[in-house]
Amino acid sequence: MTYRSRPIELHVFLSEKENQIFEKKYKQSGKRSRSEYIRQLILEGFVYEINFSEIQRFNYLLSNISNNINQVAHKVNATDSVFKNDIEAIKEEQKKIWQLQRSMLSSLLLEKQ
Repeated sequence: MTYRSRPIELHVFLSEKENQIFEKKYKQSGKRSRSEYIRQLILEGFVYEINFSEIQRFNYLLSNISNNINQVAHKVNATDSVFKNDIEAIKEEQKKIWQLQRSMLSSLLLEKQ
């Protein structure tokens, strides 16, 4: 009987695409064996779960704000005049952008904790 320092065997099922990715990364790793590569992943690797919902919400709101600014720009171009309320409208939209950014950053910081 052969003595193994690692007696537990692990079986993993992969799709064809997952296997192609695994093989590519394994070859790039320079490890002597797939087992050595997998052990390194287990001991030193990280799995990230990224929630894009805040970014999607931010992009949606940013798009709305951009449309509002665009409407003001079209009005200015059509009349060849810049009115104080147009400038104020743009400033308001810019404030919304900064508020959104602060909100998104603070929510990301809270998630990290």
